[in-house]
Amino acid sequence: MMAFLKSDLFLRFLGGFAIGAVGMFLLQPSEPPMLSTTAVAATTTNGTAL
Repeated sequence: MMAFLKSDLFLRFLGGFAIGAVGMFLLQPSEPPMLSTTAVAATTTNGTAL
C-alpha cells in the first residue's frame, strides 16, 4: 500500500485533483445566472389576451 501511495501515478492524480478543486472554487461565478428570470419574462403576455 505504501508503494502505491508513493507511486508517480497516485501523486499525479492527487496533484491534478488538488489543482482541479482549487480551480473549481476560484472560477465560480459570484452570482447565479439569470436564465430563470429571462425565461419567465419571455412567457408573459403583458396583459394582452391570446
